[in-house]
Amino acid sequence: MSRYVERKKSWWQRCCSCCSRGEDVDDYARGPGGTGGRPSDRVTGDYTPGGDRNSGGDTTTGGGNGGNNDRPNSNIEPGRPGNNNDNLPSTPTGNLQIKSVDLLKSRSGENRRSHHTDEFEYDELIVRRGQPFQICVTFQRAFNPKSDQICVILNLGNSQPITVPLVKEFDEGGWGCQVSEATGQNVVLWVNTSAQAAVGKYQLSVKSGAGTYNDPKLKVYVLFNAWCRMDSVFMDNEAWRHEYVLNEMGRIYYGTEHQIGERSWNYGQCDKGVLDAVLFILDRGGLSPASRGNPINVTRVISAMVNSMDDNGVVAGSWSGEYADGVNPVAWVGSVDILLRYHQTGAPVKYGQCWVFAAVTTTVLRCLGIPGRTITNFASAHDTDGNLTFDVYFDENMKPLEDKNSDSVWNYHCWNDCWMTRPDLPAGYNGWQAIDATPQETSNGIYCCGPCPLLAVKNGLVNINYDAPFLFAEVNSDKVFYQRTANGKFKKVHVEERAVGHCISTKAVGSNAREDITYLYKHQEGSAEERNAVRTAAQYGNKPMPDVEADTGDTGDVALSIESQDGVSMGSDINVRILLKNGCGSRRTVTLSMAIAVMYYNGVCKESFKNEDCSVSLNPGEAKAVGMTVSYNEYRTQLVDQSAMMLTVSGIVKESGQKLAKQHTFRIRTPDLIIKVHGEAVVGQQIVAEIIFQNPLQTTLHNGCFHVEGPGLQRPKIVQVGDVGPLKTISITERFTPRRIGSRQLVASFESDEMSLVHGVADVMVQ
Repeated sequence: MSRYVERKKSWWQRCCSCCSRGEDVDDYARGPGGTGGRPSDRVTGDYTPGGDRNSGGDTTTGGGNGGNNDRPNSNIEPGRPGNNNDNLPSTPTGNLQIKSVDLLKSRSGENRRSHHTDEFEYDELIVRRGQPFQICVTFQRAFNPKSDQICVILNLGNSQPITVPLVKEFDEGGWGCQVSEATGQNVVLWVNTSAQAAVGKYQLSVKSGAGTYNDPKLKVYVLFNAWCRMDSVFMDNEAWRHEYVLNEMGRIYYGTEHQIGERSWNYGQCDKGVLDAVLFILDRGGLSPASRGNPINVTRVISAMVNSMDDNGVVAGSWSGEYADGVNPVAWVGSVDILLRYHQTGAPVKYGQCWVFAAVTTTVLRCLGIPGRTITNFASAHDTDGNLTFDVYFDENMKPLEDKNSDSVWNYHCWNDCWMTRPDLPAGYNGWQAIDATPQETSNGIYCCGPCPLLAVKNGLVNINYDAPFLFAEVNSDKVFYQRTANGKFKKVHVEERAVGHCISTKAVGSNAREDITYLYKHQEGSAEERNAVRTAAQYGNKPMPDVEADTGDTGDVALSIESQDGVSMGSDINVRILLKNGCGSRRTVTLSMAIAVMYYNGVCKESFKNEDCSVSLNPGEAKAVGMTVSYNEYRTQLVDQSAMMLTVSGIVKESGQKLAKQHTFRIRTPDLIIKVHGEAVVGQQIVAEIIFQNPLQTTLHNGCFHVEGPGLQRPKIVQVGDVGPLKTISITERFTPRRIGSRQLVASFESDEMSLVHGVADVMVQ
């Protein structure tokens, strides 16, 4: 093998993950006519030395370094020493006039396919940074590589233009262009963007000795590049890249840890208009071009801008149950409609809750090229006072003190993981980082959260940036029960060390299975490592503990647990059991108080609608069950979104004074939609889908409507169906024309005044 070929291949092996797997160089990209290939380490032609190498403008402003200084030679400008350009002038000379510039932007062309952007429903050129793309320049006369000089200029917004000069060798992850092929008046150029370039929509122009060729149609979108080893979001796993960057469909998990539900979501990051909406979000967030190359800065702004609390961001949150002036959060089935509405109006879209914030964030991340995924944490604590524990207060008679119970445990809470290096932190914190766009608590005065390394959360290192204390409390805080004493102080009566952070879930790579990733966020419950993480977090805590008396140490003779039915359908009665077991050798009498309240999924309960008290006698070693039934007529007028309830049981053992306290959440199942697709799906040919819903209740559902969409299949659509009678089955017929080939999904939801959280999905293979 010649030295020339060896150098060419070694450069690509260092920079491009595809080459590291030994793929054929010629298979990656071919120039027009099939003769071009990847850019060589050497420029085509015998270029004449001379000229001012530094006259091409300040190439670092507006994306040269992007605020990320962890890369080798990241401060070296093209044309400066260190870039192997000592014999190449960056300022074109001569009278060479440019006739036209072709960005070779076809969706089926090599540029779009090699940059993994061919799925975007855009006609413009979309590339990923740190990876060359080709353009074709046509001149008024034949190009002479021995005397003619040209360069490419890229401009992002109002920032300083970036001059991309001809270079002998591409610097690893740096700016530069090379002649790939020169045939008469046509010259094919390889153009390489910096692996730290700011992401955004650039204006491209080409400069020759006769002047600069400008055309407002020469737009180039530059995204993060998980395939480029020099990019700070590089991910060295093709299956992961396909899932966390390219996959437009996802699964979101909800419910309780004992009753996990799942629903499909259309992220739709490649749909027409979504990329522009995402860049609009960065603009509205005030992110300067110099900061848009750093995924730390970008994801922090995303977590702030997806909610509307203090910056008129994308989604307005509401947990009130009143959504007449917007959309019920459970009715959304995808991000596309939300993002397009926001871009068109500039006003927050009503309404969202945690899974909506998280799903929209996943769309924004993947659209920009940052690997991202939606996470669900079951039994997720919201620590409002920053003491890293979830506190529950009772009065002297073990009745809950609602005015003091500001902390809450959400049945589930959704946020995001995103993948990047963390050069701002000590070594070892690269990889998955948590961000949370749901507005719960402020960070530096703004409603945002993260990015925070999962490893820091796992080990209780709450001093690590950003927002580690809040994230740690969500997954690993202890639940502490306090009883008020006669002197007004509170006594710690019970601690649950395994109360929060269960079944942390995300969609598995390459399938619709649920993957449990709890082990990434916390050590095994009860292990020495997990307890040490809690102690470590407490050492860094800066909040005072409540005024408590020392625990005198109850005997703990009686054990309390709660069981509920799994999968109770809407309209059915609910049965729960409270289990008591006497573990001592003496008789025990337990006085129990039981209260059931409807709760929002974020842990906030309405006033209890059913209360019962009883006394239970237990012989030595005896176990007994106390039953409680809640009829449909008792709860049907009480239900709120997602049909969840909480049973709170408290009690006192007469003989020993032992205090008992337990809370248990459960939910009512809603029916699923049935979606039937008739016929074979072919691009450009209309196809029919039937969507079926059956009302399971003996009452009429009012103001019913369907939400339907699917990436590459159906743009977001709402179909009004009016009232649905008791036990009635209705169906709608949807006609749509597939726009893209491959495996697709059609998703739908149904909502009415009385019932929501009804979803369905159908797989569609498009030929």
